[in-house]
Amino acid sequence: MEILSSRVILRPQDYRRTLEFYRDTLGLGIAREYPGGTVFFAGQGLIEVAGHGREAEAPAGFAGALWLQVRNCSTASVELTLAGVPIDRAPRREAWGLVEMWIKDPDGVPIVLVEVPPDHPIRRDNRPSDR
Repeated sequence: MEILSSRVILRPQDYRRTLEFYRDTLGLGIAREYPGGTVFFAGQGLIEVAGHGREAEAPAGFAGALWLQVRNCSTASVELTLAGVPIDRAPRREAWGLVEMWIKDPDGVPIVLVEVPPDHPIRRDNRPSDR
């Protein structure tokens, strides 16, 4: 099987409120729109907010989390606080070396905002140097 692309699909309880959160509060760029949905650029991935497909008896919440890399978690924390977004956990460096902070979208979907420090292995070029 060959995977050509991927995205996270959210089916919120209130489409307009969630659309405004990702578009206006987080400032994600729109990749495309269709009747009843919007797909956002999120770094190298996509997040689709769909105003359809949610069953009335669907449980609230989301079992996973969105992982969004930012340049600076402290700056993002200030911007989000000024926009009225509660910070569930302030930025801090984790044992694995990334700086993380946690927020939620209007439906309670966990969002991990991640800063990759300059000395982290994700930033290293591990290719052989004899190229």
